[in-house]
Amino acid sequence: MEFLVLGGVALVVSALTLFSGFGLGTLLMPAFAIFFPLEIAIPATAVVHMANSYFKVAVLGTEARRSVVIRFGLPAVALAFVGAWLLRKLAGQDPLFRYEIGGHVAETTPIQLVMGLLILCFAAMDLIPYFTRLKLDPKLLPLGGAVSGFFGGLSGHQGALRAAFLGKIGLTPTEFAATQGVLAALVDTARMIVYVLGFTRGELGGVQLEEQWALVAFASACAFAGVLIGRKLLPKMTLERLHWITGGLLLIVGAGLLSGLI
Repeated sequence: MEFLVLGGVALVVSALTLFSGFGLGTLLMPAFAIFFPLEIAIPATAVVHMANSYFKVAVLGTEARRSVVIRFGLPAVALAFVGAWLLRKLAGQDPLFRYEIGGHVAETTPIQLVMGLLILCFAAMDLIPYFTRLKLDPKLLPLGGAVSGFFGGLSGHQGALRAAFLGKIGLTPTEFAATQGVLAALVDTARMIVYVLGFTRGELGGVQLEEQWALVAFASACAFAGVLIGRKLLPKMTLERLHWITGGLLLIVGAGLLSGLI
């Protein structure tokens, strides 16, 4: 059952989120949490997310816009180290509020509250026509990289903030997906270095059992298949559809974070 559920989620979500550039980790982690404790579900999801990012680079990397990767990526990587280090220090922080729904205990931490509010603001920018016509000043790219990299290292929710910035600089859907993939791989590498140090020192949980590693490998393979499926659909994607998909996922993620369900 575990392989069927996790593999199916990884396949479908990977295909859909190729267009938006985010959402795989956010939506896959709850699926892992069904079968394993949260301290194992989080690092397991991070491993799948990083493997998927590398695979995106292999498939789409040549389509990425280099100037954006440099101006956005360098501050993103630098701040990802800072965010991941802070996660190690804040591990186990008390939630702001906790409640139970359908037998599931939901809780919202300070990080989730800040991220949820930011993401909902960015969702409005993708769904309200006035904002979709706006273009972002390229001078703000380093700031966008710093913010998304920091939260990527801190909570793993890097893609939503990154998409909000990249969606306003005139990238084609293919360039958008490719640039997102390269930037995700850079940030994933940075935060994983810090996470591994946390695992070895006992500050964070870790994937340990052979069955867990088998599930991680299977979910990664299914995510790879999802990338290939999404790649075939990319030529049919328009900027308008991209905004609706990105905005819709932003709403889901933002509301999920604020409610504590994600």
